[in-house]
Amino acid sequence: MKTPHLFHLRRRFGTKYTARITSTAPTGRSLAAEVTPPPPLPSDSRGYLLPRRDLICKATQILLSPPPSSFSDPFSDLSDYLQSLSLSLSALEASEILKALKNPSLALKFFHFCPSLSPDFRHESFTYNRLFLILSKSTNPARFDQARDLLHHMHSHSVRGNISTVNILVGFFGSGEDLQRCVALVKKWDLRLNAYTYKCLLQAYLRSRDSSTAFQVYLDMVRRGYKLDIFGYNMLLDSLAKDEKVDKANKVFEDMKRRYCEPDVFTYTIMIRMTGKSGKTAESLTFFQTMLAKGCTPNLIGYNTMIEALAKGRMVDKAIVLFSKMVENDCQPNEFTYSVILNLLVAEGKLNKLDDIVDISKKYINKQIYAYFVRTLSKLGHASEAHRLFCNMWNFHDKGDKDACLSMLESLCNAGKMTEAIDLLDKIHEKDITTDTIMYNTVFTALGRLKQISYIHDLYEKMKLDGPQPDIFTYNILISSFGRAGRVEIAVKIFEELENSNCKPDVISYNSLINCLGKNGDVDEAHMRFKEMQEKGLNPDVVTYSTLIECFGKTDKVEMACRLFDEMLAKECTPNLITYNILLDCLERCGRTAEAVDLYSKLKQQGLTPDSITYAVLERLQSGGHSKLRFRRQNPITGWVVSPLR
Repeated sequence: MKTPHLFHLRRRFGTKYTARITSTAPTGRSLAAEVTPPPPLPSDSRGYLLPRRDLICKATQILLSPPPSSFSDPFSDLSDYLQSLSLSLSALEASEILKALKNPSLALKFFHFCPSLSPDFRHESFTYNRLFLILSKSTNPARFDQARDLLHHMHSHSVRGNISTVNILVGFFGSGEDLQRCVALVKKWDLRLNAYTYKCLLQAYLRSRDSSTAFQVYLDMVRRGYKLDIFGYNMLLDSLAKDEKVDKANKVFEDMKRRYCEPDVFTYTIMIRMTGKSGKTAESLTFFQTMLAKGCTPNLIGYNTMIEALAKGRMVDKAIVLFSKMVENDCQPNEFTYSVILNLLVAEGKLNKLDDIVDISKKYINKQIYAYFVRTLSKLGHASEAHRLFCNMWNFHDKGDKDACLSMLESLCNAGKMTEAIDLLDKIHEKDITTDTIMYNTVFTALGRLKQISYIHDLYEKMKLDGPQPDIFTYNILISSFGRAGRVEIAVKIFEELENSNCKPDVISYNSLINCLGKNGDVDEAHMRFKEMQEKGLNPDVVTYSTLIECFGKTDKVEMACRLFDEMLAKECTPNLITYNILLDCLERCGRTAEAVDLYSKLKQQGLTPDSITYAVLERLQSGGHSKLRFRRQNPITGWVVSPLR
């Protein structure tokens, strides 16, 4: 019994011959026959051989079919098939087979396999072109090196490419030295650029952001009588406009119209953007009106571009009229549209017209747009307008927008309207919005800044009762807020709650607690907490050291302050200017002039620039006056800093 793979390797004969017997031997053991030769290979009207479709199909099937066993090699099978039929593969047929082999690795292997079939086989330009096309559609990172190797193979075998080769390579490489080598092939192979070559070159230079060279290619193209299509014209115009080459863009636009390539909505939009950016609003309007007269319907980008040009020209009324036309023509504005108009109204002091915009676009305006208005107006400092629009959204929509609510909370907190902020936080659930820790933390931060401790306490109790659960930021804000207000016992209690929660204290938690304890005179406890954080594996940062150094300096424990500074350096925690100023003031106040001067030298060696506080301490050092009375000023990092001014 034959094994399957041996059966597969048995050679089949696919060519049949017709013969007529002319004589037979008396014994019957031999005979003579006249064989009818096979028909000639098909050729076209010019006598060129046509590719044999049956051969191409069979060869492709062999290469693409999964092998019947691991011992089978499709290229060996293909060789056996061709030899069994006494057929020679032509370069044109190899090209057709390559066309079906979309896998670059398989295509390359077949390409290098072909010369082994016959000593007379020679690849021609179209087989190279076919392989270049396959590589150009590949995503393999090695495809560019493979194409360079293939081009070198072409040169080494003295194969002259055609203009299609150049077109494919220009589109494939598209930039840098490879593009220049592709252009050089035109001269090397004595080729003539066609319209498609110019288009490929133009697109390649535009993709490389080289609008100047692209423009020169365009001029050469025009001189030779070629013209671009609408897509090519728009690409060139867009690139020239973005590079602010206004004169060249205008020339291309005029050429475009003169060569019977009718501008479309994209063309006019490009010209409107270019003139609007240059501040030529009147020209932008002319282009827009011409576009309408030509029957082009503006799209969203077209309307936005024209509105932006009017905004740059500060034409508020015309911008609103165009916005109205936009809505009438069922072109829905997007956030960019509203942002341009809102910024224009703010810049021109005409926020009262914002109601007109809202009314015009009432069929499109939604919670997201309201949220954008609230966010933007809040950031620009127009809290009352933001609040009014927020109230409109609240009254006319059953469900609220979480971003809008958060923006409104931030706006109210920044304006110090804490009663309204707490009231909003309490009512948010009415609009199917769940309060989160970010909202609570926003309100806690503002209350802490204003030292409204009673509100913080009540709100914190409500948060623990109704949710959400406090996070590490909540605890840190509360510890800092109670500490700033001198409520040490509550700050410590909050810290203990943090330790017992799912969150764990971080460096900021300890910094806030140490600052709270030190500021209120409990330096020893502050130092104990400093040791505790190190035992828990937390590395003190520059704020931790600066805060504790100031605590010891405030209580005249200069040795401890200096020891902490040395420890800071040993732990490779780099002091900042605030650290140096604190310790300089401490040393100067205690009359340790030489140490203060030495510390100032270290400050300079570290590359820090002294500020007014540093120079004031130095002035006192030079004058020799020392006083323990100092005025204090608030500092955002440590909470308080000793002022060196007497």
